[in-house]
Amino acid sequence: MIIQPTRSARTLASAIGLAAGLAAGAALAQEAPTLIYSDTVQESDPRSAILDKGFAGCLSDAFDFQPYHGATLVKQGTELTSMQRGNLDMASLAVFDFYNQVPETSILGTAYLFRDIEHMRRVYDSDVLDDLVAKIEDSTGIKVLAWPYIGTRHVNIRGDRKVMTPADLQGVKLRMPGGEGWQFLGEALGANPTPMAFTEVYTALQTGAIDGQDNPLPTDKSMKFYEVTDQIVLTGHRMSNNVFVVSMSKWDSLSSDQQERLQTCADGFENDMADYVLTQEAELVSFFEAEGLKVYEPDLTAFREHVLGVYKTSKFADDWPEGLLDKINAN
Repeated sequence: MIIQPTRSARTLASAIGLAAGLAAGAALAQEAPTLIYSDTVQESDPRSAILDKGFAGCLSDAFDFQPYHGATLVKQGTELTSMQRGNLDMASLAVFDFYNQVPETSILGTAYLFRDIEHMRRVYDSDVLDDLVAKIEDSTGIKVLAWPYIGTRHVNIRGDRKVMTPADLQGVKLRMPGGEGWQFLGEALGANPTPMAFTEVYTALQTGAIDGQDNPLPTDKSMKFYEVTDQIVLTGHRMSNNVFVVSMSKWDSLSSDQQERLQTCADGFENDMADYVLTQEAELVSFFEAEGLKVYEPDLTAFREHVLGVYKTSKFADDWPEGLLDKINAN
């Protein structure tokens, strides 16, 4: 004979089961690692949408990803030290952010380092940079996850000055991010570099506090710099990648499965960013022309030869790992 449980027994069992389920769910929620992320890009920027939907979506069932956009949590240029102090888990850094601690990284900030997008991709997909990445990780305690392509930088200025060679940028107050590497890049281009936070650039262009800025075309559009400038000179001086990173202490605290998931999602973010930026770059010249801007290509040979010549005789070249430039050029 099968003895049926009483109603009170069934209710008690259900309650116990529900409590156990809630406890298990709470435990799982507590086990999901928090990833606090900072970026200088505004929340309204399409790149933030790619991060928040693609990358965060990929992580959603395994991590508590908390992004802060527009440098609202951490001031631009201080992300690396914030991660080292344990105040931040993840960020998209510029290669120049590593210079003070790993001078060898200056080679990756060199203008005209890559011949074209395909060359850049071959280098980052090869083992050419393995030793340099290991140096970054050992020296800074930061794990490099990916190198998202954020676009090729061009000079964007006010006024009708025709810029065909570096000499034509003499006296131009060109906003560059803070930091010695960025300022040197502005000088190498022939301009008068002016350090300024990214979030202040639009107003500075509007008021004439600066004459121009350099950024990839998608950034010029998303930040509406075309509203306060008159021309884009397609210098193509830097094919820019962010360095998508997580603190090594956070990385080491993760299980192997969690590390694998984070790396997979970072790889996906890198691919999504490249797809978006390359599509935008192919379409935006006509957009800016329709907005009334002059968009033209200068004497690229003059720019390339001048800028590389300045770099090769600078203190930055003294820090380049021996033979690495040749390996990059050979790819």
